[in-house]
Amino acid sequence: MIRVSVLYPNKPGTHFDMDYYCTKHIPWLQGLLGKALLHVAVEEGIGGMAPGSAAPFLALGHLTFESVEAFQKAFTPHLAQIREDVPKYTDSQPVIQVSNVKI
Repeated sequence: MIRVSVLYPNKPGTHFDMDYYCTKHIPWLQGLLGKALLHVAVEEGIGGMAPGSAAPFLALGHLTFESVEAFQKAFTPHLAQIREDVPKYTDSQPVIQVSNVKI
């Protein structure tokens, strides 16, 4: 299995609408990607390693697929639509990582 992680950096002045992300964007994304999307997890950054420090990321979205090919087949046809929705919940520039799930 692979995990596609979308990380939203926490830079001064950036915003993230967690309510929109969880109640609108993620369910919409699940509908677009269908059965290819095996699991979704969302994390909200609340702090860094040092006590009282800011979280390096505002939010993290994790999408699990059977393979890179399954991800690309499901995601690529909707890429423009997905990108158009991002400004509705954040002005942070997402960083995307594709990982092989080991455990």
